[in-house]
Amino acid sequence: MVQVDTLTKNNRKASSLKTSETFSQFRIPWWKRLFDIFFSVIALLIFSPLMLVIALLIKIDSRGPVIYSSRRVGTGYDIFNFYKFRSMHVGAEQELPLLSDLNLYLINRSQRLQHEEEKCPQCQKLGHNCSPLLYIDGTEICENWYFELRRRSATNTTFFKAKGDPRITRIGRIIRSVNLDELPQLFNVIKGDMSIVGNRPLPLYEAEKLTTDLWSYRFIAPAGITGLWQIQKNRFYSQEERIALDNQYAMIASFWMDVKIIFKTLGTFFRKGNY
Repeated sequence: MVQVDTLTKNNRKASSLKTSETFSQFRIPWWKRLFDIFFSVIALLIFSPLMLVIALLIKIDSRGPVIYSSRRVGTGYDIFNFYKFRSMHVGAEQELPLLSDLNLYLINRSQRLQHEEEKCPQCQKLGHNCSPLLYIDGTEICENWYFELRRRSATNTTFFKAKGDPRITRIGRIIRSVNLDELPQLFNVIKGDMSIVGNRPLPLYEAEKLTTDLWSYRFIAPAGITGLWQIQKNRFYSQEERIALDNQYAMIASFWMDVKIIFKTLGTFFRKGNY
């Protein structure tokens, strides 16, 4: 309930901006909307047989609905029902708090902070060697400093993505590896909730953390199936860099930029690292 209340306030803030010159920034441009509808209809006609096969395999593989629907936050903090082929077992969302140790954003941030300053600043300030010492991945680190890094990482990490997520089903692992679980979002595009290219719509628990002026700028751009973040070789190095890419798209979006992103997205389908 706290999440919805927070996002409702942000939605009102976004709505108030619609009375100014920024109103057009919160709408999908007409050329983009026409392209989205044309592209989505063609894609659905082409992929509909494959989508039927995927639906049948999901139903056989595990119990639960074929389509996973969740509340997501898109353009201007608008909340809508987001569709994907179900790739996890039922009740997977409730297990999320137990999987922080698998979060790639959390792991990468801890490693980066550790390399930036391997010796405890507090121990150095007091003029004595760190004690007791831990040995993590071949690196010697002060126990107090290690837990401080863990605390910083845990409290400042917004996004979640895990390698080897135990919640994923057998069929789910296959369709996620080639991004076929995203196909039902074409219906979101036709409905007008999303665009083909834009910034990924976020779950409520992620979006509620991005409320500062700098970070919330990403919500001015359309919510999209693919975008600048999706075509990066390494998508899990830093949440700050991911937000920067989202903000960048909000500022430089154009027809030719969208075409370029779509072509680059095709090359990511079979890329190692799709989880």
